[in-house]
Amino acid sequence: MNEKNSKIIYPQGWRGAFITLWLGSFITGMGYSMTMPFVSLFMASLGHYSKLQLNLYSGLAFAMTFLSQALISPYWGSLADRKGRKPMCLRAAGVMSITIFITGLAPNAIYIIVMRFIQGLFSGFINNAIALIASETPHQRSGWVISQIMTAGTAGTLVGPLLGGALSSAFGYRIPFFITGLLMFGVFLTTLLFVHEQFKPIPKAKMKPMREIMTSLPNTGLIIVMFITTLLVQSSNMSIDPIVSLYVKDMMPHGAANIAFVAGVVAATPGLGNMAAASKIGHLMDEIGPYKVLITGLAVGAALFIPMALTKSPWVLAGLRFILGIASAGMMPAAQTVLTLNTPSESFGRIFSYNQSFQATGSVLGSLLGSAISGISTYSMVFLVTGATLLFNLLLVLMFSKHNSLKEN
Repeated sequence: MNEKNSKIIYPQGWRGAFITLWLGSFITGMGYSMTMPFVSLFMASLGHYSKLQLNLYSGLAFAMTFLSQALISPYWGSLADRKGRKPMCLRAAGVMSITIFITGLAPNAIYIIVMRFIQGLFSGFINNAIALIASETPHQRSGWVISQIMTAGTAGTLVGPLLGGALSSAFGYRIPFFITGLLMFGVFLTTLLFVHEQFKPIPKAKMKPMREIMTSLPNTGLIIVMFITTLLVQSSNMSIDPIVSLYVKDMMPHGAANIAFVAGVVAATPGLGNMAAASKIGHLMDEIGPYKVLITGLAVGAALFIPMALTKSPWVLAGLRFILGIASAGMMPAAQTVLTLNTPSESFGRIFSYNQSFQATGSVLGSLLGSAISGISTYSMVFLVTGATLLFNLLLVLMFSKHNSLKEN
């Protein structure tokens, strides 16, 4: 630890809270990816559905969580500013443990869709964990801390499909839901016992309306641009996910036996790149500021989508996506760090909840965008449009930064 960091004073119990929230975020990410990839197969085992019905139900099960999350997040953010971020983490972990567990008892596809909608209404552990630990962390270390919590979720999503696939093959599709529910209950208990928040409740009557908060911010334009950045970056991530395995299949020889393996490698490489770079990029944000890291990440990301659209080799695609994962470690965490450094503490919950709404909206829009473009054009076109989206995002950030003072420490 260098001399600069040795002078940083952390609140009492900070390290235990950080470890608990890191593990909770890892389990949340793992639980999601341990169950969601197999939802369509689970649904197929519950009745005699046509291909159209199964595709429709699978899409709804995926989208409903993000839709309900986008709608309800501002309410939870307002409550977080009055009651604290720890109760929001407990709410998310506790209710998710119940909804995920009883999803494993589903008798039909509609039941799963309804439970996914309810789960979205009460979800948000990772975003609330970021808001909690960021509010408790000295600003000199905000970039590293936010990167680490987000990386925990990414690491979980890499482990989840492997564990979920093994459990589903051995014991059936219901077991991963039961295990995830129990693990999330464990997250609830550890958060209750080991996370302590330095928070003074604010009476509802003394809370400023969101419109008044936004107009009083010195960097209102920048905050809005960070919301848009969250939406566009998440949309860019999700636009590729639905079609990447089909793109890989299109590249490989007809009848190749290892398509699933190669597609899995290509799908996993961004997460691996993100994990490999997150800590160093987090430290870099604390040294040079998140804004410079953000524009670099957006520029590199936009440029990478061009060769990804043109390559005919799945292994080249995997390598490019690994680099994209490194660039991604400088996008979303940097945007959230900018929000952290430019948001007053009394409106922290609401600002982050609106950011979560934009992120959820980006998930829905990205998935629909990727599916629609690949349906009417080519898989390569999805990559080109996604790259253009990031380029637009970069230009937007550069344009607004010239007209807004930016706090970076």
